[in-house]
Amino acid sequence: MDHDRPGRRSSSGRAVEERAVAWLAARRTLIDPGDVGPDEVLFVRKALIETAFLVGLRARLVPSPLENDYASLLEQIRHIAARPSYRELIARDEDALLLYAGTYAALRLCGFEDPDFRHLVEQAAAGGYATAFERIPYRQLDLLHTLEVCGIEHTLPAMDDVLPFSLLCNRPNVLKLTDRDIYAVTHTVFYVTDFGLRRPRWPRGFAPGEAVELLDALLVVCRARRNADLVGELLCCLLCLGVKESPAADEARQFLAAVQEPDGRVNGPSGIVHPHFADSDPEYRRWADGYHTTIVAALAGLLDRSPDITDTPPPPAPPAGTEPAGPLRRAVAWLAGNGVRHPVRTGLPAVAAAACGASALGEPELAVPALRHFADRLADAGPEVWQEQGMEVAGEFAVALRASGAACPSLERFLGATAAVIGSLDAVPADAAENVRRLAGLGLIDVRRAAKLTGGAAAAAGRTPEACVAELLDARRTYHLGKAAHLLRELVRAGHAGHRLTRDLAGFLLAQQHPDGGFGYPACDDPGRREECRLSWTRSIVTALAGMATSAPGSPGKDLPAGTGAVRVDAR
Repeated sequence: MDHDRPGRRSSSGRAVEERAVAWLAARRTLIDPGDVGPDEVLFVRKALIETAFLVGLRARLVPSPLENDYASLLEQIRHIAARPSYRELIARDEDALLLYAGTYAALRLCGFEDPDFRHLVEQAAAGGYATAFERIPYRQLDLLHTLEVCGIEHTLPAMDDVLPFSLLCNRPNVLKLTDRDIYAVTHTVFYVTDFGLRRPRWPRGFAPGEAVELLDALLVVCRARRNADLVGELLCCLLCLGVKESPAADEARQFLAAVQEPDGRVNGPSGIVHPHFADSDPEYRRWADGYHTTIVAALAGLLDRSPDITDTPPPPAPPAGTEPAGPLRRAVAWLAGNGVRHPVRTGLPAVAAAACGASALGEPELAVPALRHFADRLADAGPEVWQEQGMEVAGEFAVALRASGAACPSLERFLGATAAVIGSLDAVPADAAENVRRLAGLGLIDVRRAAKLTGGAAAAAGRTPEACVAELLDARRTYHLGKAAHLLRELVRAGHAGHRLTRDLAGFLLAQQHPDGGFGYPACDDPGRREECRLSWTRSIVTALAGMATSAPGSPGKDLPAGTGAVRVDAR
């Protein structure tokens, strides 16, 4: 019988569930812990409870008789749970209560109450240890949810009282989360929503839309990692929160459908099983590697056709504290003050970046002394000085100088000569188009001539967070602040300043600022090397933050002269 309802999910999504459950049912004998050795028994007990819970949720979420494959799984679970050698382990292994209580809960959900099994669970829960030893928040929520589904009374805190301490509700930085952290987030959603059947009481100041935004961003990360297990769990979480239709949910469904094998199996991430399984039977290894992710794929389909109890949460309000003006102002002052003490090779780009940041703040005067210092210092410099800097820095420096009312004769000669050479060409390469536009903004090349030289090509649109998520994660992991700043600037220019990944990238960079305004912690003792790193990092980050500042509606630098914000980023 097809339980789909119009608008609930696609037929292909239902097919993913059916194929997944068929694959699990065909291998149902493998979830029997009585058939394996001591090295594998814990793994198989875990597989048993997870399979049992899938069947229990099927009975609970869809009010109709079980389909044949679900029914065959239930029969196997009942057969195993009926053995004293399985159920009586609860009394002997209280700290593993959840391994056994979940099996009882699943049978109960399917309408098979077992007083003897229940008595064992109640004894363990009241034994002064299984529910008393300390657990991290999502594990505590797991316990509370299991006891609730088992119908067992307790004196522990309510789930809604534990929820504020969870990772989910503490606005984690997406770029820093490991797979283990993401599992903590997904399981928190499962338990506090009772797989979509319960409305949690969210902590004060936390909106459910924030949870959806976090899940959406994590889906980007997990699809990039090709982790079908977490993609499936995150999709399940969206469904638990009432998000049935969204671009993120649709992309996750498509991902799962694409990675599902013809027989219904969905492969799990590497490292999901103990290395000793490497020498096991190949078919057993395929089951061990794929059973959990296949269960998750089936659960996603099940949740898609379960009743809605809540509307899709509205998007969260823009977060407070994302305005970079304060950190940017401190960094501009630090760059301007330190840049003049450095050689031209490193000092000039630093001052040009400071001028870019000052303009974005609407406070160009912050950089004027440093600009004039280098204008005077380089008044008679040869063209090789400006060639070494490149048009990005030279053009930015020229824009800032003009805004300040100062001039540098050698720079004007260099820019004039460069404009004459470029203007004599019939066309320029695509990577030189931005320099042509910069010269046009300075009035050194006619705007129509510039359009002809570049073929009228628009400025590069930049990439989406999805397209550069691997680089984002790597830059954060390796502390590559120059690369991180470059990516931030690229994402802001492409119109993604409000995306959770972009905001978290900005948050990571802002957290690297010293009280003096400079950025970065080189973790070395050589003063010269430390200064060089901090100067490079700070000018890169200032340029990126200037882009964020000018992208904000009503910002002082919204209508800056052409060329502003184009300082070269030294991705060091």
